[in-house]
Amino acid sequence: MPIKKGSMVHAIREKLENSVEATASDTRFPAYIFETKGEVMETRGDCALVKFGQVPTPNIWLRIDQLEDAK
Repeated sequence: MPIKKGSMVHAIREKLENSVEATASDTRFPAYIFETKGEVMETRGDCALVKFGQVPTPNIWLRIDQLEDAK
C-alpha cells in the first residue's frame, strides 16, 4: 500500500540508521519512531511529515522509503 496522507506508519530502523541523513546529524534516534504508530500529515515529493502522538514531540520529515505501514 502506498504511503499517503493519513497513513499510519513507523520508521524502518535499518534504512534510517544507514542513511545520509543519519550521518549528517545525531544518530541516536528515539525508540518511539520505530515502535509506535505515526500518522502521515503531509507528503512532498519523496518525503512525508509524520506526527508521532504517543509522546509530545515535534513532527518529523522522513523519506517515504524509510517508512512502512504500521499494522
